[in-house]
Amino acid sequence: MAAGDRNQTVANKRALGKKLEAVGWGLFFIWVGIALIANIGWGVGLLGAGIIILGVQVARYLFGLNWEGFSVAVGLLFALGGIWEPFNIQFSIVPILAIVGGIILLIFAPFGASRD
Repeated sequence: MAAGDRNQTVANKRALGKKLEAVGWGLFFIWVGIALIANIGWGVGLLGAGIIILGVQVARYLFGLNWEGFSVAVGLLFALGGIWEPFNIQFSIVPILAIVGGIILLIFAPFGASRD
């Protein structure tokens, strides 16, 4: 494969990734609006958000793009929080995981690789 073809392939994948990201954000905000209007509660709201986030990552994989570990972790955390809530468990590990995850992000954010 010539360098020009390789550059075009990379550009096409980057454009596709941006489109999938835009679709994901669009679905996320539509879901948040529906969840707020319908007053469906935190559990179903988080579950829906988690499914959308994980769905975007599945689409990235199916289109041959690298999945994003952070988004998978956030999607799983949201889905877990959504599943956990209907069981009405008094102590949930989900808020603790969210706090720890946020602290880890704040600590390591300055050291992360920059993206274009």
